[in-house]
Amino acid sequence: MFNFIVPSADLIVTFERAHDRTKKLILTPFDDAKSGHATEVPLFRADENVRGKLIVKVNSGKRLEHSGLTLEMLGFIKAPGDQKAGHEFTKCSRELQSSGTVIEGDEHFAFDFAHVDMPHDSYYGRKVELRYVLRATLSRGKYASDIVLEQDVWIQHIAPSPPLNGSIKMEVGIEDSLHIEFEYDKSHYHLEDVVIGKISFQLMQIKIKHMELAILCLESVGSGPQQHSELETITTFEVMDGAPSQGESIPVRMYLAPYTLTPTYHNVQNQFSVKYFLNLVLVDEEDRQYFKHQEITLWRTTVG
Repeated sequence: MFNFIVPSADLIVTFERAHDRTKKLILTPFDDAKSGHATEVPLFRADENVRGKLIVKVNSGKRLEHSGLTLEMLGFIKAPGDQKAGHEFTKCSRELQSSGTVIEGDEHFAFDFAHVDMPHDSYYGRKVELRYVLRATLSRGKYASDIVLEQDVWIQHIAPSPPLNGSIKMEVGIEDSLHIEFEYDKSHYHLEDVVIGKISFQLMQIKIKHMELAILCLESVGSGPQQHSELETITTFEVMDGAPSQGESIPVRMYLAPYTLTPTYHNVQNQFSVKYFLNLVLVDEEDRQYFKHQEITLWRTTVG
C-alpha cells in the first residue's frame, strides 16, 4: 500500500488599491454556520475592473506539483431551498497555471477581470442573496482534495436620474367621518434624498391622536405559487402627536440617508424583487388604526 502525502498551500487574494478602497460591512450569508456575523467586503463599481493578485503559499521546504490553478468570477443568486450553487448568471474563468507545474514557496499571480457582465447589485436580504465571488481553485490531483478560496466582492451600479418624477397625491377617508389628503413631492428618490410632503385634514369627525409615516421594504422571492414575501419596517417617523384641527396642514420631511436602504429591484433574473413603500398610519382615540401606503422607487447616485 502506498501512502501519498500531497503538500498543502494557502491561497490569498489581494486587490488593487486595497488600502483606500471602500469596504462594505455585511452579515454572513443567512445559511452559513456563522450566520449573523459581520464581515468586510471590498466595494467595486459595476463598470470597474476587478484587479489584484492571487498569492499561493506552499509550506516551507515543500514542492507542490498541481493539476491546475484557476480563478473564476462568479455571480449567483441563492435562496432557501436552492441547491448549493444557486442560480448562476455570470461566470468568467482564467487559467493561471497549467497542470503539471510545480510551486515552491510563494508565487504571485496577477489577475484582471475586465468587461465581466455584472448586471445587478450585490444584495444580502432576509431570504435571498445576490453575490459576486472570486473563486480560486488549486487542483492537487486524485490523491488529495482541491484547495479552494472564495472571496466576495461587492458590486454597485449608479443609475441616472429618472426622466419623469411627478408628485404623489392620495386621499384616505371614511365617508362623512374622515377625509385626509396627503402629497409627496415626488415618486422616485435617491438613497440620500429627503421625502418632502404635507398632510391636509379636510374632514375630522373622528378624533386622531397620533400619526406616523413608515418606510416599508417588501422582499419577494420566487414566482407564482412558490413565491414567498416578507415585509419589513425600516423606520417609523412621527408626523404628529395630538389632535389636528379641521383644515390644518402638517409638513412632512423625512431624511433617507440614515437608513439602510437599497435601490428598488424588479424581478432580478426572475428570482426576486425588492420594493419600497411609504405607509401612513393614523390612530384614533379608541386606538383604531387607519393605513394608506404608496409605492416609491429608490435609486443610487453614488457608490458607498
